[in-house]
Amino acid sequence: MIRVLAVLALTALPAGAEPLRLLMVEKEGCVYCAAWDRSIGPGYAASEQGQAAPLVRVDIHGPWPDGLALARRPFVTPTFILLDGGSEVGRLEGHMSPAQFWPALDTLLDQAR
Repeated sequence: MIRVLAVLALTALPAGAEPLRLLMVEKEGCVYCAAWDRSIGPGYAASEQGQAAPLVRVDIHGPWPDGLALARRPFVTPTFILLDGGSEVGRLEGHMSPAQFWPALDTLLDQAR
């Protein structure tokens, strides 16, 4: 796998940020992003997964957090990229129901541990 250093950013991750973050790549008007916001988003921060990997949102057109090492640039919204520091551990692409999203995210988190 070729790793690409994304030096596209104008904003950095917050100082003292957790090593694991879940980057949600979205775009304005995305009906699937809105569906995630309705069905999963409200409980994400309080969930075990949300505690382990707090959500950081970025528009697909940027600006992007500084220092990302991604396998490839996202092209689908929503895309969820699990970051360890600034390096991609794995990703979930496209719309998923809650029944699909939570187990898939658990798999990524297990891989990161």
